[in-house]
Amino acid sequence: MDFQKFNLHPQVAAGVKSAGYATPTPIQEQAIPSVMAGCDVMGLAQTGTGKTAAFALPILHRLMQGERGHVRALIVAPTRELAEQINESVNQLGRQTRLKSITVYGGVGVNPQIEKLKRGVEIVVACPGRLLDHISQGTINLSKLEVLVLDEADQMFDMGFLPDIRRILKHLPQERQTLLFSATMPDDIRRLANDILTRPVTVQVGNTAPPVTVSHALYPVGQHLKTPLLLELLHHTDTGSVLVFTRTKHRAKRLGEQLEKAGYKATSLQGSLSQNRRQAALDGFRDGTYQILVATDIAARGIDVSQVSHVVNYDIPDTAEAYVHRIGRTGRAAKSGDAFTLVTSEDAVMVRTIEKKLNAQLERRTVEGFDYSIPAPHKDSEFARPPREPHHRKPQAAGKPKPSGPGAGVAHSGPAKPAGQGKPQLHGAKPHPGNAPTARHPQRSPRAR
Repeated sequence: MDFQKFNLHPQVAAGVKSAGYATPTPIQEQAIPSVMAGCDVMGLAQTGTGKTAAFALPILHRLMQGERGHVRALIVAPTRELAEQINESVNQLGRQTRLKSITVYGGVGVNPQIEKLKRGVEIVVACPGRLLDHISQGTINLSKLEVLVLDEADQMFDMGFLPDIRRILKHLPQERQTLLFSATMPDDIRRLANDILTRPVTVQVGNTAPPVTVSHALYPVGQHLKTPLLLELLHHTDTGSVLVFTRTKHRAKRLGEQLEKAGYKATSLQGSLSQNRRQAALDGFRDGTYQILVATDIAARGIDVSQVSHVVNYDIPDTAEAYVHRIGRTGRAAKSGDAFTLVTSEDAVMVRTIEKKLNAQLERRTVEGFDYSIPAPHKDSEFARPPREPHHRKPQAAGKPKPSGPGAGVAHSGPAKPAGQGKPQLHGAKPHPGNAPTARHPQRSPRAR
């Protein structure tokens, strides 16, 4: 099948051709006809499946007919990065249409947005907070809206935007087409879908299973030793681009700085950055200026970098679904990838949940030569790097006391390979003989905003 079968408006079809699109992805093949028919659509698809074009092309086709100069399509996204990516795709595909699309989000000046809205636009790609500001100030007119798209709905729920979404809905015409896209379907999103969609067509592509090209490994370690262990892993691993996930934006910033001081081309992506710096971090990671990008789940949503060789969970995610989303950033396009997760004793419950989701026990590994027995410093700082012995330290001789840290009881492996040699199976680590140690339910840090 090719895009000609959709019978898109000639100027939209010209944008498809200039963008180099040849064969529709599964989500495009299933969703585009329903959207073009005017149906409400519930789309279940992961990031990177081509869903932006699945709603952008039918919207551009629709807007070629009718009046111009007022907002007829509204696309709501959870993050500034995703909003920019969507807008870039809309402008690329609609290059021949002369339809105008703009982004609306916080962290940048509001006046340029107001001026663009005054001049007249047909498509607005917005984040909830700034959109509500424009609504309350009367600087955006949504009375003639025809199509609403809620993209990454589950992430908007995770970020606490669901009340904002419901407030936005009160200002929209009742007669409209609504498209809702989400990677997962938690109860709150299902209730929202039931409230706002009318006889929707459900389109589901793929599943929540991780790509088979990704190998998984857990590295048990004390919280205070996570940073030195990460540095040790990077030292002994042949990597391409590495995406490191942390639970909080503060930790992402600090860890990015630590990696940079250690000599790595590293940067961080988190909510405290200005939009220009966030975009520079993303662009630098894509073009290879930075080898390592440290990010929170929220900041990383929508990142599509095909050359990620390793995903490292510095902090274990809060859900098994989030684990699948994270590691889905590597092992793309039939390439192999590795997912490393640093786990503490408090993560045992989530480890079992993830293993149940994957229907497999994840391999436990330790790094030969790393001293897991170093006690935590009196000052609580997981970023403090304690002194350690050289990389070439020999394995502990039989009969000597075993380490008492989180790695105790985990099988150590053979001698370390020199950096850069072979597939990054660190030190030939062997599977742990048993399940993760039992522990109380992990305490979760406040979610990064």
